[in-house]
This record gives sequence, C-alpha cells and structure tokens, in this order.
Amino acid sequence: MKNFKKYIPLPAPPEDVYLALTKELSIQLWTGAHAEFEDKPDTEFSFWDGDIVGKNLELDYGKKIVQQWYFGEDNEPSIVTIKLHPDKTGTSMEFLQTNIPDEDFEDFIEGLQEYYFDGLRDFFEED
Repeated sequence: MKNFKKYIPLPAPPEDVYLALTKELSIQLWTGAHAEFEDKPDTEFSFWDGDIVGKNLELDYGKKIVQQWYFGEDNEPSIVTIKLHPDKTGTSMEFLQTNIPDEDFEDFIEGLQEYYFDGLRDFFEED
C-alpha cells in the first residue's frame, strides 16, 4: 500500500473550492459525469458514474474534507484528506491519500491528475 500527497494551486478562494468538492451539481459540472453526493458526514458518495465511491468522514466548511475511498473489500480503507489553504492566487489544495494498493498506484495517480486535479483547475480557470 502506498500514500500520495500533492499540493494543487487553484485560482479561487477556499470556500469556492470547498463548495465545488461538496455540492452535487458542482461536482457534476467539473467532472462532466454523474455524481451522487450529500454534504454530510457518514454519507456515501459516487463520482464519475461510480468510478470513485466512498464515504464522507469529516467536513469542515472551507477548510477540510476527509473521506474514505473504496478499493474493494479486501483492501484497507484508503483515506483522502483535503485541506484548503488560502494563498495569494486563491487556494493551495493539499491532497493526501493513504493506502492506495501497489498494483493500482501508477494508473490511479495518473487518473487523479488528469480527471480530478485538472478537472478542478479547468473548472476555476477564467476564459
């Protein structure tokens, strides 16, 4: 099992980034796919038509999101912690994920970059 940590600069205030990550309609806009999400702890969610599924553990408005992402029944829980730090360009999003299965790591991180991080960046970039 591996861990992954990355800082992603986003040109929006932390509150806007938080809302993009926790409102079902916003999630569907930046992912371009069906999502099911309720912004409450102890609720399950689904992004990209079920490609990412998990459970909300902690939601702290404008500051922090902690989720468990599922990698199948045989694996340890994978915990995603997103911290939103204000900075001069908007937000520095700190993304930490633990317990990513070794055999999935490279493909999973590539998908995170292309769809999750780049999708968020595109959502906030001004035309």
